[in-house]
Amino acid sequence: MKILATATAIVLACAAIDASAQHKPEAVIQYRQGAMTLIGWNFATLSAMVKGKQNWDAKEFATRAERIASLAPQIAEGFAKGSDKGAETDAKSDIWANPEDFQSKIADFTSESKALSEVARGGDEAKMKEQFKKLGGTCKGCHEKYKAD
Repeated sequence: MKILATATAIVLACAAIDASAQHKPEAVIQYRQGAMTLIGWNFATLSAMVKGKQNWDAKEFATRAERIASLAPQIAEGFAKGSDKGAETDAKSDIWANPEDFQSKIADFTSESKALSEVARGGDEAKMKEQFKKLGGTCKGCHEKYKAD
């Protein structure tokens, strides 16, 4: 029974990989730009709170931190092989030339966004601001190297 379950899981995983590989580059680019827009939308509110440009609301902060944490693991899917061309994009070709480094930056962002969500649930404003800055550092580190502005 275990062998059948394992074989089924492998077949389903391969089918999922094949399905994502069948997307046209334009669709992959649209997907990643949509995910980044959603992340940016939520990040902007957190940034405004941290900078004192918007009233502090711990509950709203936690909600938006959770949204970012749920989106972060989806970023890598938006940079599938072959999606370096096909539509207008700010993604530099270095992403595909250095996939291990790029993936490590996505992993850092994912980890720090999860940490922010966890800290935000605790409601400690100082800790939330501190973790937000760590998350922002992961954004900056990736954008400086892999995003054309």
